Amino acid sequence: MSPYSPVRPSPIAGSWYPANPAALEREVSGYIKHAAIPSLPGEVLGLIAPHAGYFYSGATAGYAYRCVEDMSFDLCAVFSPLHDYYPYDFITSAHEFYATPFGMIKIDQDIVSICSKNLQQMTGIPLQHIANDREHSLEIQLPFLQTALNSPFSLFPIMVRTHEPGLLQSAAQAFANVLKDKKVLLIASTDLSHFYDQKTANAYDAVMLQHIASFSPQGVLEAERTGKGFACGAGAVALMLWTCQALGGKIVTLLNHSTSADASGDTGRVVGYGAAAVTR
Repeated sequence: MSPYSPVRPSPIAGSWYPANPAALEREVSGYIKHAAIPSLPGEVLGLIAPHAGYFYSGATAGYAYRCVEDMSFDLCAVFSPLHDYYPYDFITSAHEFYATPFGMIKIDQDIVSICSKNLQQMTGIPLQHIANDREHSLEIQLPFLQTALNSPFSLFPIMVRTHEPGLLQSAAQAFANVLKDKKVLLIASTDLSHFYDQKTANAYDAVMLQHIASFSPQGVLEAERTGKGFACGAGAVALMLWTCQALGGKIVTLLNHSTSADASGDTGRVVGYGAAAVTR
């Protein structure tokens, strides 16, 4: 018998976003409806969205999820960082479901298992399973997916701790080999620069967003490594971009940039947020 519940309960509903389903639906739907996006050059394959509390970054996240409003996908692969310490490069959930105020989302443990085997064959590293985690950056995307998409989906959750390019490229190919025949949406969860003044944050964020717009996962990692731009989910973004490339992704379209100052009014110590879409 498993020593933990099959359902991962939300540790952030009621703080990072509303716990009341009706209030949550109003807020998330409002962000999506108010996002004006350009015409996209092809089929949406991937999204980049921020992961702060909705008060701060929900409006920018709305731009990403407007791109898939009323669409359906069989599987959503959410790549995020992991803010707690675990000594592993790639981590997934040991639970069977994620819970949000909108209900439960089933984790496709068959996909997880096959991807783990592929990853181990290509890198010698399997996916590590953890339970009862408190990682907000993956969960924060789920109510947006539940609101934007027009049918239920299963989940492939991956938390990324490595920034090593070769390892991330191999992982991307390992995952793409499994996902290539699926109707899948890939989401990378990241915020941008942290706790600079507004002018400095905008400069750092412009560098990181340019690498994203250039469809350069290597550039994303190099900007983070050299301190020329910042993304707390740089590894997750790079993994998502390389996976999208392996699945035929061609173009990244930037959709929105904001900082926490837009919500708080405090321009002295801000966090940056960006939204983008990958198409093929």
